[in-house]
Amino acid sequence: MAASSLFRYPTLSLQPHHHAAAHNPRTPLHFTPIKASSTDVTPPKQRRHADENIRQEAHRRHVTNEGFSAKYVPFNADPSSTESYSLDEIVYRSRSGGLLDVEHDMEALKKFDGQYWKNLFDSRVGKTNWPYGSGVWSKKEWVLPEIDSDDIVSAFEGNSNLFWAERYGKQFLGMNDLWVKHCGISHTGSFKDLGMTVLVSQVNRLRKMNRPVVGVGCASTGDTSAALSAYCAAAGIPSIVFLPANRISIAQLVQPIANGAFVLSLDTDFDGCMQLIREVTAELPIYLANSLNSLRLEGQKTAAIEILQQFDWQVPDWVIVPGGNLGNIYAFYKGFHMCKELGLVDRIPRLVCAQAANANPLYLHFKSDWKDFSAVKAKTTFASAIQIGDPVSIDRAVYALKKSNGIVEEATEEELMDAMAQADSTGMFICPHTGVALTALIKLRNSGVIKPTERTVVVSTAHGLKFTQSKIDYHSKAIPDMACRYANPPVNVKADFGSVMDVLKKYLLSHDSKV
Repeated sequence: MAASSLFRYPTLSLQPHHHAAAHNPRTPLHFTPIKASSTDVTPPKQRRHADENIRQEAHRRHVTNEGFSAKYVPFNADPSSTESYSLDEIVYRSRSGGLLDVEHDMEALKKFDGQYWKNLFDSRVGKTNWPYGSGVWSKKEWVLPEIDSDDIVSAFEGNSNLFWAERYGKQFLGMNDLWVKHCGISHTGSFKDLGMTVLVSQVNRLRKMNRPVVGVGCASTGDTSAALSAYCAAAGIPSIVFLPANRISIAQLVQPIANGAFVLSLDTDFDGCMQLIREVTAELPIYLANSLNSLRLEGQKTAAIEILQQFDWQVPDWVIVPGGNLGNIYAFYKGFHMCKELGLVDRIPRLVCAQAANANPLYLHFKSDWKDFSAVKAKTTFASAIQIGDPVSIDRAVYALKKSNGIVEEATEEELMDAMAQADSTGMFICPHTGVALTALIKLRNSGVIKPTERTVVVSTAHGLKFTQSKIDYHSKAIPDMACRYANPPVNVKADFGSVMDVLKKYLLSHDSKV
């Protein structure tokens, strides 16, 4: 395929000699370089002209998409269904009222083998070529293949850290291959950037096509509004945000305000905000940005592809994802499944969706052996971004979990806050939602479902700096009816040498018997 490919990729292939599922990250892998023929040598890239920016350079170097395409189809439709819509149509549900999914022309993608795609994606990592420096748009052919690069709105999101949780895994779980995918290390501090770059890019395209889109709106528990407002601000597109009053952190609230969004603070919960935004977008030229819109999932699925890429295309045994509106668990499944279908890997990991016990409709559905689903009235949780009782993507989540032999777990408020404090004590600084995912891992390890040698990835969905107040309250032991067992409050000491020495000696003695 190399001779006819439209993309050029590096001529040095670094492949491990053997598959090592339980490989110790501290043991170096050995790689074999593959010689390149003289005809494969890529000449050094010339620096662009001084008066040309990277977007203009991409426009000048425009490459056709070789017939790749995608469309909307009803989610999990009967194979005989012929219902479909162009991605340039403004449509959120099928004719029957069900969810939509983005379906790619897999036959066109299969014209290129798995090794080709691995080489192509690997060749784009860490580069500044527009738009491929983004972890999302480095997989452009699998995301929005027909969009012109000039229409893309990106902050080079993605490419987030995959952190080996060495001490946490060893000390608290007896594991040597535990990893945390820090999706919160992103432009606005959450994984929502991955989906929003796709959605806002498509809106940018629609506006250039003179489609009736004046602004973009969302209901949010915090992170969605931050991502939407930032990407809309970058593109000069008005953003409208519906937020539940007094239910999100100040750090989350200030982001859409700072980015110029029109923010409505409503006296209801997320589910009430969601109902209102759906009604409003049906009447006004406002494009709906919630995960009811399947475009966002196309960006979010790239986190799954990125995990495989970071493991040198080896498949982890387990991936644990916090779940609220439940689009993300399906996005991860979709990313893993595409890699398997297109020959990049030969299997997919088992998925775990972790919910807060105060907002756990999927967990209850799972425990009932997937009998009739019932929404719940979500109670207040420190994991505020997943405080959702009537998730839009329930059908997507159930499908993903069944297809991946998945599991659903829950975390009480005390469990998730203790897990967050334990993780922070080993050098992390995670959000409460990641505390939910870690609690699920703890329970599955204690029950023996997850084995100590199985490679496990916990997805961290937001940055801990967005949730400092919850950490302050925990370490101050200011949370009612919570023991805060791992609190680490400051010690008040008199400002004299003797008092300081006494306190330090006591502290050091508790950590080292030699002092």
